[in-house]
Amino acid sequence: MKLKGRNLIQPEDFSINEIDEILSLSQNIIDNPSKYSQVCEGNLLATLFYEPSTRTRFSFEAAMNRLGGRVIGFSEPNSSSTAKGETLEDTMETVSCYADAIVMRHPRAGSALEASRFARVPFINAGDGGNQHPTQTLTDILTIKSLKGKLENHTIGLCGDLKNGRTVHSLVKAMSRYKDTKFVFIAPEELKMPDYIKEAIKGHDYIETNNLDEVIEELDILYMTRVQQERFENKDEYERLKDYYILTTEKMEKAKSDMLVMHPLPRVNEIDTQVDKDKRAVYFDQAKFGMYVRMALIMKLLGVDANE
Repeated sequence: MKLKGRNLIQPEDFSINEIDEILSLSQNIIDNPSKYSQVCEGNLLATLFYEPSTRTRFSFEAAMNRLGGRVIGFSEPNSSSTAKGETLEDTMETVSCYADAIVMRHPRAGSALEASRFARVPFINAGDGGNQHPTQTLTDILTIKSLKGKLENHTIGLCGDLKNGRTVHSLVKAMSRYKDTKFVFIAPEELKMPDYIKEAIKGHDYIETNNLDEVIEELDILYMTRVQQERFENKDEYERLKDYYILTTEKMEKAKSDMLVMHPLPRVNEIDTQVDKDKRAVYFDQAKFGMYVRMALIMKLLGVDANE
């Protein structure tokens, strides 16, 4: 029960052993979902989404419902008192009166840490601007462990918008904690991995390139990302960069037979739909793993146990 009452702002908030506990419980839920169908009965989860979301919001709501709990919240901030000028501090204090845990997505980097200071129940960061997205990272780690059988000794290529991609920032920092992980950062100059992420993984092997074709055959995992229109102030720059990388069946011919193609979704143009037929394309499986890992996380933070 050592995770009971804790917050999740970034992946490093949990130790490797604690992450392993969450992954193990996730697998147990996958293997025997009916055992966990009522463990959160009587609990309320608040989902506060100040920014659009499909997978993250739905997977949290599906997770809580599948655990027998209930969900309150909003998917449009203008439907809350934020539209009247209510502060994040007051929103957290208020929602803590009603819910047993809070999930928040917000467009401003750093907002999750700020909000967690005023939440009086477990708080989960569902993405704060271009900063962190720790539950997507748990999703990604569960996907890798389930489909590769291990979390060590992988060469991971991350391709696309590495500057603004909170999913890749969180994943790189998390996977750098496992032995013999090598990273290949694939991005145009304008969208390179930020220096603070590279500083955070000092001592790990990484290379930077703008050419996917040259490195795809070396990869055990290729993590594609979209160029994020909502992070661009200059529309012309977005238009110039949005189709910089498109993964096609021709490119896949160069890849290892067991390479995983992952993507946090939503996809725009960066993966041709023909690639969906390739058994190595696991991004929709990844989305389902996200529901199971969020079920496990909710249970851990609420301190509920299916055996009690």
